[in-house]
Amino acid sequence: MSEDSVYKKFKQEGVSRRDFMKFCGMMAGAIGLHHVPPGIPEDLKIFEAQRSAGTRLVAKALMTRPRLPVIWLEFQDCAGCSEALTRSQSPTLTDLVLNSITIEYHETLTAAAGFQTEEAKKAAMKKYAGQYVLVVEGSVSPVADGVYCTIGGRGSEDLLREAAAGAAAIVATGNCSSFGGLPRAKPNPTNAVGVMELITDKPVVNISGCPAIPEAFTGTLLHFMVFGALPELDALHRPKLFYGQTVHDRCLRRPFYEAGKYALTFDDEGARQGWCLYKLGCKGPTTYNACASIKWSAGLSFPVQSGHPCLGCSEPGFWDGGGFYMGQSAPLDKPGTVATVAAVGAGAVIGAGIAAANTTQKKRVAKAEELKEEVES
Repeated sequence: MSEDSVYKKFKQEGVSRRDFMKFCGMMAGAIGLHHVPPGIPEDLKIFEAQRSAGTRLVAKALMTRPRLPVIWLEFQDCAGCSEALTRSQSPTLTDLVLNSITIEYHETLTAAAGFQTEEAKKAAMKKYAGQYVLVVEGSVSPVADGVYCTIGGRGSEDLLREAAAGAAAIVATGNCSSFGGLPRAKPNPTNAVGVMELITDKPVVNISGCPAIPEAFTGTLLHFMVFGALPELDALHRPKLFYGQTVHDRCLRRPFYEAGKYALTFDDEGARQGWCLYKLGCKGPTTYNACASIKWSAGLSFPVQSGHPCLGCSEPGFWDGGGFYMGQSAPLDKPGTVATVAAVGAGAVIGAGIAAANTTQKKRVAKAEELKEEVES
């Protein structure tokens, strides 16, 4: 990582100040500095003043601070968060890496391999001790001397503690590194845990989701780069900027929920009309994430908009919270949810409808098998 500021790097590459300020405006938007003040959304002058101030704040940071060094570790994961990040739109990964941060180590994206890569990681941890941000993707297995997840002959817990020791902050991206994710699903054979359960002496932010929303990740990194600190977090160490509301709060199907119009099967008239998917197991009312506002693929869509109920993948223990297509919204013992006794009653009522839908589905499967046998014979 060069010690030159981001702005100086821009100038060296021939980028004009106008384009630099446009980039700063995009960065400010990514971390919410263009937010319209509550209660006065119609006052465009105030909004324009705030937007200009946010852009100037980012510009000042980029003109005085070097690019942010990042060390990225992967443990028990599917690399889904890395894959999602490469498709980030606001800003793009190219913008982020080439102009704002420098990824010193990443197993999936690095060009090097083997001993060469591990030596580069050690050199980066030494050179940028106390300065780098440690990104962790995947759950950690702290048992059996790390045998369930080894890299270069070393266990995941050992590697995590080594890298965390010199980190300025830790970003756990995805449900696996945040709360244990799929590897932690019962019976949890590897004793998988999230990062914050092992590292308690460093600031840790969880960008939960399966995968995490790329813009939530990049926005958190940019916030740290601009302000030198993590954004405000909720009780589960997630940035309130992206996890302050439930998926249900911004869902385009919410009017149907309010009107009591629900799809009961995936191919009934309600489903075709875009009605609420709550009775098909949607966990949007108890899932905190920005899926409904940021969406995916450059704001194109998100699961509920595409016709599939929310699985609650940004919440702890979502794999063990009951069937994905059952009416119960969320496990009742989960901290931070809004599940109530009323929800339990609703789940009991909905259960009859779900059972009927399941019976219909079983009949269809049986019919399909009969047709298959006829064709084969």
